[in-house]
Amino acid sequence: MLLELEVKNFALIDELYLQFDKGLNILTGETGAGKSIIIDAVNMAIGERADREFVRSGTNKCTIQALFNTDGIFGLKDLLGQYGIEEEQDHSLVVTREIYANGRSTGRINGTIVTQGVLKNITQKLIDIHGQHQHQSLLNTQSHIDLLDAFGGQEVEILLKEISIEYHNLTNLKSRLASICSNEIERERKIDLLKFQIQEIEAAQVSSGEEDALNQQKNRLANSEKIYKAVAEAYTELHEGNRQAPMIDALSKIINQLQHVTSYDEKLEYFHQSLEEVLYKLQDISRDIRDYKEEINFEPELLNEVESRLDTINNLKRKYGKSVDEVLHYFKSIQKELDFYQNSEVEITRLKKEIEEAQKKVVSKGLVLSNIRKKIASTFQQELTQILETLNMGKVSFEVAINHTYDSNNNFKVNEKGIDHVEFKISTNLGEPLKPLAKIASGGEMSRIMLALKTILANVDHIPTLIFDEIDTGISGRTAQVVGKNLYHISQNHQVICITHLPQIASLADSHYLIEKKQLDHSTKTEVNKINVEERIKEVGRLLGGELTDITLKHAKELIEQGNLKRKS
Repeated sequence: MLLELEVKNFALIDELYLQFDKGLNILTGETGAGKSIIIDAVNMAIGERADREFVRSGTNKCTIQALFNTDGIFGLKDLLGQYGIEEEQDHSLVVTREIYANGRSTGRINGTIVTQGVLKNITQKLIDIHGQHQHQSLLNTQSHIDLLDAFGGQEVEILLKEISIEYHNLTNLKSRLASICSNEIERERKIDLLKFQIQEIEAAQVSSGEEDALNQQKNRLANSEKIYKAVAEAYTELHEGNRQAPMIDALSKIINQLQHVTSYDEKLEYFHQSLEEVLYKLQDISRDIRDYKEEINFEPELLNEVESRLDTINNLKRKYGKSVDEVLHYFKSIQKELDFYQNSEVEITRLKKEIEEAQKKVVSKGLVLSNIRKKIASTFQQELTQILETLNMGKVSFEVAINHTYDSNNNFKVNEKGIDHVEFKISTNLGEPLKPLAKIASGGEMSRIMLALKTILANVDHIPTLIFDEIDTGISGRTAQVVGKNLYHISQNHQVICITHLPQIASLADSHYLIEKKQLDHSTKTEVNKINVEERIKEVGRLLGGELTDITLKHAKELIEQGNLKRKS
């Protein structure tokens, strides 16, 4: 139940504080006094899209706070827990919405910052606002199935959740299948491309480190003449020489000479041994140089082969990676990709089978739900017709048409609500055939049909607070009294807040609030105050005739007294 509403700097409201009571709360006021602003403020509080135009001129933000008592609201505690919001021990819940002049807005529930979506998701369990524009929702046949299902209560709600889960599983499977089969030509093209790339890399038979070895070999072959000349000269100097004796022979002679005098001094022994080591090393190097010289290849064909091999590797690198290692990594990845595409036929077969099973589950549950809908539709249309008859639509006939939906192959067409299309049909005059609601009902009849719907749904939903913004559009006289009676009937199990311009409805109020627009020095503001018995008589009198006369006031007093008697009865 909505206990308190506090509004600051919202449109024409400077500062407003309201306390609402149980039962029927009526709000009235002159045309243009700002009655709709109250509804707009509540709408902002419960998560409707923020509009910076609501920020009062000259201020940087507006604030709306609503205090609810949530005791006994079905499923609310679990829902709050999902978003990390703790429920107060006294079951109070404070909703705060701030809208800034720059268009930004913030929402809080019990002090916890929440998104607009979360705010709306939670508050829809607390309050239901029916404005004049919602008459139009009846013209949309898509809303009819929701209204019928709401009448079905918890049994339908549980089954709808099960169908929704199965349907979303079905759509996910279909999406996965579509991603594989979306374009068969493209898929075949991709397979051909992958096969070509794999074959090209496989044919090259590249290996890690091969490129470095080839580059070294290329350098040797390209410079073989220079290398041979340098090596040959080194060998000649070591073994032949142009001097009196080759370098190695000269060194051997020196070692022999030192050998005869080593006994005379230790240093001579050191010189002898060191030179011997050098000689042995030179001899080893000389053999290696000779062998290397003999292996030097001057064949240009071999150089061409090495360069051709490097061209092959560079071509692969240009297409598939910056290095041979990257090319080999890419090779492994496209092998896996090719396996996926080639094995997709198996995956397609498996997905088609799962889709068939998922479709059967949705259809099976949809048929169960359809039978339940047909049963509750009978009671629904009977109760609605009875209420419409009391609302001065005595010759009305109302029917809930339920038909299965089919696709182009004459199979059941499923969605998250099952397999049914539901449409309300009505005849407002005796002898006329039933036709779709949108083609028959007038504005005043729409108001009464919506009120009738709210009346019968009030017995099955769990929303504690209902707000009606001029539900009485297009009605008057005796019909207005019946509308008031129905509103009061709803208020026995719900808190009802109703904006009206009809005295017959205002006279039934448990609590009556007057909305006034006041002119100040350089500004205009809207005020709302709860009025006492004498003030109520004047306000109901104004609603009766505008000008307050003794007769008008007397009539207003009688209406209020009759309303009190009706409430007591």
